[in-house]
Amino acid sequence: MFTGIIESIGSIRALTPKGGDIRVSIDTGKLDLSDVKLGDSIAINGVCLTAVELPGNGFAADVSRETLDCTAFNDLKSGSRVNLEKALTPTTRLGGHLVSGHVDGVGEVISRDENARAIEFVIRAPKELAKYIAHKGSITVDGTSLTVNSVNGAEFSLTIIPHTLSETIMGDYRPGRRVNLEVDLLARYLERLLLGDKAAEPTSGGISESFLAANGYLKS
Repeated sequence: MFTGIIESIGSIRALTPKGGDIRVSIDTGKLDLSDVKLGDSIAINGVCLTAVELPGNGFAADVSRETLDCTAFNDLKSGSRVNLEKALTPTTRLGGHLVSGHVDGVGEVISRDENARAIEFVIRAPKELAKYIAHKGSITVDGTSLTVNSVNGAEFSLTIIPHTLSETIMGDYRPGRRVNLEVDLLARYLERLLLGDKAAEPTSGGISESFLAANGYLKS
């Protein structure tokens, strides 16, 4: 688990093909690795990966085909800047929100505009994730815990203050950039709980307006 508060900006040192997937080597910048051991989890742009090598000035992790298919990892190359966060501990300040490091989908930056000293981004999420994104709710973008300012269909806006721009890779964002999205854990579990016994049916299809009406959640 993570908090979505980025601890360091690192960079991709190498992406090495390995048996059909890849091994990524990361220069971790200012990230303190003194308490990290082999097998520990570190999030790279919001993707939870396992440290398999610790050469002293960074770490290496294996990236599976599943991760490559479900995230924007394929867009990275040697030299790409990335957000880094170590897994939280029982004494970690929870300054963001609970983040699993399991990416739900890949969004796209639609626009970038100045808003006083801040920057306002509009990001388009995959249509299937739109129902989980709420006005003033939490969302994780490339591992950064953020508050949704407004929602319009599958598009949502974020107002990013100068500190966040300097301490994450969001300053690099331009229209067209793909970003990893993780929706709020509570929204995901709430949908599953509302299904009740129907959750055990393999073709239940999730929550729909007809399902809510049939089960008394909507008034006719």
